[in-house]
Amino acid sequence: MTLFIKNMVCQRCILTVAQVLEKNGIAPVSVSLGEVALSQALRPEQEQNLRADLEAVGFELLDDQRSRLIEKVKSLLIEQVQSGELPENFSLVEFVGKALHRDYSAISKLFTEVEGITLEQYFILQKIEKVKEWLVYNELTLSEIAFRLGYSSVAYLSSQFKKVTGMTPTEFKNNHSGHRRTLDHVH
Repeated sequence: MTLFIKNMVCQRCILTVAQVLEKNGIAPVSVSLGEVALSQALRPEQEQNLRADLEAVGFELLDDQRSRLIEKVKSLLIEQVQSGELPENFSLVEFVGKALHRDYSAISKLFTEVEGITLEQYFILQKIEKVKEWLVYNELTLSEIAFRLGYSSVAYLSSQFKKVTGMTPTEFKNNHSGHRRTLDHVH
């Protein structure tokens, strides 16, 4: 049995969900972004308690197929961006289609209906948050950031950054206080 959990965006989320499962006496086969594999189904009272405990720490147990698919897409994109290594020729259409074995246009349409932004916009927002992280921690040059996130040039990255944030990467770096968002609030 697989449980689908909304708002899991990082390794800390995985650890937190594992702790909630343990608290509820549930031994998972595995816990990954957005999913928990179980060897057996939960009893109704177990599921109810788990649902309440997950909600108390900012997660949500998903019931419907549409929500599950959207969370799967988000998890895939977050993992891809957080890896910090996107090839320059990265294709969102190919990546999502292959990963989910579904037609990209149908996934994209559903994503837009549910989230209110396009899949492409969501992906750009995830990349911009990664850029902000690297700028704040001064880990990489803008050229290195552009290369790692698959941008064709620093100019294109800077243009997209300004369009999303209203400031250039340099301006952000100089005034970065409070401008980063948690990944589950990027949309």
